Amino acid sequence: MECKKERNLGFCNCTYDPCSRKGVCCDCLQYHLKSKQLPGCCFPSNVEKTYDRSFAAFAKAWNL
Repeated sequence: MECKKERNLGFCNCTYDPCSRKGVCCDCLQYHLKSKQLPGCCFPSNVEKTYDRSFAAFAKAWNL
């Protein structure tokens, strides 16, 4: 399967600029899940900027 990095960058709201996984969703998702987190694209932009990618932050952001 071909990576669609350039297309993915169009909706990637990750503000962590030195991230080597930006736009490579499969690597990003694997990295964050391994750390018991979710990637930035799962969060509203104002919450993503806090870099708290925890499941608790996700639930709070979406009032779950």
